[in-house]
Amino acid sequence: MRRLVFLLALAGCSPVAPAPAGSDPFARELAGRIAGPAQTCVSTIQSQGLRAVDSQTIAYELGRTLWVNRLEQACPGISPHNTIIGESNGAQYCRGDRIQGLETGAIIPGPTCTLRDWVPYRRP
Repeated sequence: MRRLVFLLALAGCSPVAPAPAGSDPFARELAGRIAGPAQTCVSTIQSQGLRAVDSQTIAYELGRTLWVNRLEQACPGISPHNTIIGESNGAQYCRGDRIQGLETGAIIPGPTCTLRDWVPYRRP
């Protein structure tokens, strides 16, 4: 019991530096890229998938371009740890297409949310 108390006390005292400003992984991923004009649709490749950056931001990387879709509002069920299920018509993800998040181990996806325009971020 004394070991447990000691370990808990030690864990509470361990120095943890606050995250430095600008340490957001997605911001670092966008650093050095140039935003282009928003587009209604992006082409899809089956081996590539949508990924959630947070509950309101979806990303899709295709070659040197990172396509970013910022949803109108936070979407319940969408998180970086969930699989994103996209309902696309044809070989594109377009504004108005619906997405849902599927938690690991779940069989029923979360609520449906709607995609907006895609903004391309390209490396110069």
